[in-house]
Amino acid sequence: MTHQKELLREELETLVDTLEEILHSPNDKPKAELDKLRAKAEHLLHGTRARIHEANEKIVDHTKEAASKADHYVHEKPWTSVGIGAAVGLVLGALLARR
Repeated sequence: MTHQKELLREELETLVDTLEEILHSPNDKPKAELDKLRAKAEHLLHGTRARIHEANEKIVDHTKEAASKADHYVHEKPWTSVGIGAAVGLVLGALLARR
């Protein structure tokens, strides 16, 4: 997952650099060069959008899986779950009371 985040970050940086180049390019640049930059930006935008969509789907899938496992655990061991919840509540209460 970290490798995918790094690739996405690099892709976003490249997209931003390309868009900045288009926006800050002088008006005397040849039309062919500007069209080439726009095509590159569009290609990067579509690729980045697709990667973000894929990453979002993976996050949703992992979240649903974790929620399902937690639900199953709570139904299988309700008193253990109550104990864990109480312990977490006590620790958070103690930490917040210190402030």
